[in-house]
Amino acid sequence: MIGIWNARVNRNGSTSKFILSIEENEGYTLTVNSEPNPSFILPMEATVEGNRLEATGRSFFSSDPVKVTLEFEDDRFAGTMTMPFVGELQLSGGKGRGASLAEELIPIVEPYRKANVSERSDEDIRQEVEKLIARMSIADKIGQMSQIGASDFSFGADVDAEPPERMVATGKAGSILGAFDSKRVFELQKIAVEQSPLRIPLLFNADVIHGFQTIFPVPLAWSCSWDLEAIKQACAISAKEASASGTTYNHGPMVDITRDPRWGRVVEGAGEDPYLGALIAKAQVEGFQGESLFDRETIIACLKHFIAYGAAEGGRDYNTVDISEGTLRNVYLPPFKAGIEAGAGSVMNAFNTYQGVPVAGNGYLLKDLLRDELGFDGMLISDYGAIEEIFIHGAAKNGEDASKQAMDATMDIEMVTRLYANHLPKLIDQGLVKEEQLDDAVRRILTYKYKIGIMDDPFRYVQPEKEMEYHFSRAHLEASRDLARKSIVLLKNDGVLPLRNDGKKIALIGPFAASKDLLGPWQFSRYGIETVSLKEGIAGKGFDHQRLFVASGCGVDGELVGGFDHAVACASQADIVILALGEDSNMSGEAASRTDISLPIVQQRLAEEIVKLGKPTVLVLTNGRPLVLDWFEQNVDAIVETWFLGSQAGHAIADALFGDYNPSGKLTMSFPRHAGQVPIYYNAFNTGRPVTPSNMHTKFISKYLDCSNDPLYPFGYGLSYSSFDYSELRLDKTGITRTDALTASVTVTNTGAYAGEETVQLYIQDLHGSVVRPVKELKGFRKIRLEPGESRMVSFMVTEEDLKFYASDRSFRAEAGAFRLFVGSNARDVQEAAFELV
Repeated sequence: MIGIWNARVNRNGSTSKFILSIEENEGYTLTVNSEPNPSFILPMEATVEGNRLEATGRSFFSSDPVKVTLEFEDDRFAGTMTMPFVGELQLSGGKGRGASLAEELIPIVEPYRKANVSERSDEDIRQEVEKLIARMSIADKIGQMSQIGASDFSFGADVDAEPPERMVATGKAGSILGAFDSKRVFELQKIAVEQSPLRIPLLFNADVIHGFQTIFPVPLAWSCSWDLEAIKQACAISAKEASASGTTYNHGPMVDITRDPRWGRVVEGAGEDPYLGALIAKAQVEGFQGESLFDRETIIACLKHFIAYGAAEGGRDYNTVDISEGTLRNVYLPPFKAGIEAGAGSVMNAFNTYQGVPVAGNGYLLKDLLRDELGFDGMLISDYGAIEEIFIHGAAKNGEDASKQAMDATMDIEMVTRLYANHLPKLIDQGLVKEEQLDDAVRRILTYKYKIGIMDDPFRYVQPEKEMEYHFSRAHLEASRDLARKSIVLLKNDGVLPLRNDGKKIALIGPFAASKDLLGPWQFSRYGIETVSLKEGIAGKGFDHQRLFVASGCGVDGELVGGFDHAVACASQADIVILALGEDSNMSGEAASRTDISLPIVQQRLAEEIVKLGKPTVLVLTNGRPLVLDWFEQNVDAIVETWFLGSQAGHAIADALFGDYNPSGKLTMSFPRHAGQVPIYYNAFNTGRPVTPSNMHTKFISKYLDCSNDPLYPFGYGLSYSSFDYSELRLDKTGITRTDALTASVTVTNTGAYAGEETVQLYIQDLHGSVVRPVKELKGFRKIRLEPGESRMVSFMVTEEDLKFYASDRSFRAEAGAFRLFVGSNARDVQEAAFELV
């Protein structure tokens, strides 16, 4: 019975498919996935007697039990499954995933397809939009500005609303959130174009953060690749898979700068640096949106969360933000600016306040800065419940006041809640909101409905035949594996890596030894049970049970009966130990803030027991944030940061461990020595009493009594199986004018025994000016590949543009004066030279 099984269930006139995976790792585990809607059932421990399996577990959203009883005979099985909110289901099926549900939709959709639909010009769209607006009532307009859920399922507070079918039919919705499959998209779109008052098609929104069915590394991981083309390709593949299932509008990418690893949503972003963050934002927008939004394999990108959400005090999600205008513009704004310049069709507000005003109703941020100054003319959508939260924050007296503030701030679409529908008609009657404001919002929404082609061909994104071709395809899985390898960061290596398949025995110890919880948060793949575990990855290198001993030792955050003893016994038989430790997916992401960013104490205790054996030990981390690793830095031989690497995680990690791929990732967030250092980031201000090598032992300077100011691993840090030597840094001149440029050059040599990649990094410091500037700022990088013994000169050109910043008067300018230029392998290990802007 070990393997994957499937069963179809017909219920209430619709067909669902359940995919069951049975594994044996220190006992039996049953994992249940479902199509078209996810089941959200957590993996269950199972008992097996003969051909009978029984398991009891729970759903992610209910404490009520899930109970499964199955009996197997040859390639068939039958039994029952009891689920919360559903009741008992009779299951009967066979081996494998079975035929795709999408296949049944192909003949149903075919009569609705339109041929010879061409892309409209901007002027043609403008004219058609104005004609349509002229026909619309106030209710019609508010309907276009209202997003509803595809079902009763909710990611936040419960929403009191009519069934989605009725709301669509009566024109009360312009977009749908969370239609997980193409059949649901088809059903609701059919209602919209056949029954709603003006027959306007719907937008279908989803959070496609790091993959749709094929899952890529989480964004914090892929940012460590510093490979913009690979990130762009990952987003393009995600768009292909999502658009095939009817999704047209993405709630991503998240481009928040993140400096505090306690905040769970660091996993969704590109780390602490605004320069790199801006380049990655651009790559993601270009990946999702392609060359034209009319292309049926692209989706609208939405930059979130505008702005400074990553500065939440204490790293606590949804918490207060209190920052200066300079920090807002110089740190948090660049990725949004880059994404807008790349053509992002949408922006989503942040949950936080700025200058005491919640962003959802903040006219300075959304109208003056975003629209007027940056020139954004796309759709502005509220985050889930954010308009209502203007009132909860205390910046509005009621929902009516909150709605007016959001409208005045040019908020176009309200996500799921119903304040616009409930209050805008009265506000217009009272003259507090002008109908022209609704026109502006609807104009932007309809423009994008024309841009993506649904106004002329409403079902063009319902592509079941493409679902079958694209979802979890071999080519997409290989792209995921490639980016996963590039995302791995080697933090320490005392010579134990790479491993060799030379007859030695390996013990794989820890809760992530055989776990498939390697996808991370914010993914809804139906193929999670086919995630490649680390155990499977190592077995794929030729290790059988006689040379690979596996023991979990403990749970992620709890003990197992006899777990430590079993783990120590396995490790005692081995020549090398791999400790597979980390966080589970629920410990990162939205609403997953942590005060203690160490590994859970039970994993620390397990590690201590294993290290006592004196075996060469490699720590392999699965996690969604920088962790405090000081003890491990001192006590294990190698540390491999793998994050959540996606569908092919186990293969990618094994490729790196065994030297089939030479690690090249570089950190995009600093790793603290102690949680008391956070927020910690490389591009900080100098302070008036900075620590220097000469004064570090004196008292009255900016330092800790019990810990260094420096991180354990700095921004840009990452080792390789190669070693790279940097020759003396040279500048072709020591002064430039505003129309001039200088060239900085350094020769990099691979002094190791392996071919490898190195990311050469350029930093600049503005030494003095009208406002304080950071001690270093990333301004460029080059990825180079060198064979053993090979040298290459790497050059960077510096112009006035690289020296610009937002001054206190909000002007964006470079100021004449002295600068330092740094080149090196990370923000700490650099060579420096001086120059001036005259």
